[in-house]
Amino acid sequence: MSNLADEQRKALKAAFPGTIPVMTGYVFLGMAFGILLNAKGYGIGWALLMSIFIYAGSMQYVAISLLASAFHPMAAFVMTLMVNARHLFYGLSMLDKFKNTGKLKPYLIFGLTDETFSVLCGREPEEDISKPWYMFWVTLLDQIYWVAGSAVGSLLGSIISFNTKGLDFVLTALFVVIFVGQWQETDNHIPAVAGVAVTLLCRIIFGSSSFLIPAMFGILVCLSLAQKRMQGRDSL
Repeated sequence: MSNLADEQRKALKAAFPGTIPVMTGYVFLGMAFGILLNAKGYGIGWALLMSIFIYAGSMQYVAISLLASAFHPMAAFVMTLMVNARHLFYGLSMLDKFKNTGKLKPYLIFGLTDETFSVLCGREPEEDISKPWYMFWVTLLDQIYWVAGSAVGSLLGSIISFNTKGLDFVLTALFVVIFVGQWQETDNHIPAVAGVAVTLLCRIIFGSSSFLIPAMFGILVCLSLAQKRMQGRDSL
């Protein structure tokens, strides 16, 4: 039992530093979500439940407008699929990492967000650190930051009157910052260029309400072709 506790503590100690950038973003994003949700008449209980059981930043923002409008189950389903379609693609790349995680696997799958994916792919624990527990702590810590931010935002929204105009743009701003950071950190810009080009093309062809899924599919095809071409060059 003590060996397991020591293993978990070592994994937590290794995981925490890598989640600090996520913490700075998630706390403020969660606060913005909590404030917007409270402005629509939904208190801290709703903020906590949504952040614990839905835990999908962009979709939670969309859900605020869904809660405030007439209930259309099919429209909500399609919107959720479109907003979270990206998880279908980058989640596939985590199958090998999650293969031997045992009882931790369901939560690792549930808690996989864009930022958690970036941390798990960008940092590898040392050999003496349990990888399953390392991934678990990264995932759990990130969700704790989001839940805490949502709760604080909801409380602030109930105490202080905020002008929420433009606050929903904060998520878009975060994605821009992440994009710029990844561009600067990598030498291979093919994925970024492909993502922007295909998305803009699909936006023009399919319109603002229907471009997301075709764009995701187009990006997947482009990246698959680019990967095969690069592998072919390496084999020559």
